[in-house]
Amino acid sequence: MSHETLWAPWRLGYVQGSVSELPCEPLAWRTHACHSCFLCRAASAPEHAQALGVVDSSPLGLVVLNRFPYSNGHVLVAPVDHLSTLEDLSDEVLLDLQKELVRWCAILKKVLGAEGFNIGLNLGTVSGAGVPGHLHWHIVPRWSGDVNFMPSIAGTRVLPQSLATLWESLTEARCESHPSSKNPSSLWAKG
Repeated sequence: MSHETLWAPWRLGYVQGSVSELPCEPLAWRTHACHSCFLCRAASAPEHAQALGVVDSSPLGLVVLNRFPYSNGHVLVAPVDHLSTLEDLSDEVLLDLQKELVRWCAILKKVLGAEGFNIGLNLGTVSGAGVPGHLHWHIVPRWSGDVNFMPSIAGTRVLPQSLATLWESLTEARCESHPSSKNPSSLWAKG
């Protein structure tokens, strides 16, 4: 059997454990931000929203494209503050993030035609958390037949859309669901 080579270069740094820092330095870091945390960087740098994959934000939370997605449309929903446990979340932040999970499932369903979702939260390194200090939910869109022979035979997942194109589609849909916001930085609040 002949095999063609499929490339997914955006996953290589993650697979090799050598993920490079994004070259976007915030103009001002949020109070109590962890400077080595990509989510804190995203929460602190609305001026670099697209480069950092931020598709939405509020004073309490943000939604970021996963740079190493399991499927097209894989996003992360996180508090803007560097918090590591559910007990650290105030009731206000927890409710806001849960509402964002619901809203973003609807947006992903509309934009990508997702038929279902896996939603997960890994707390702590032993649970598989890649960023154990800043908790975040994964929303992974799913479709009938989306698990095929490629992961089992070639160890490869095929994503039909680039992250940049996906960012454009999702921010446009987000603006439709929040007409008062024209870009991710319009909802940001420095803390």
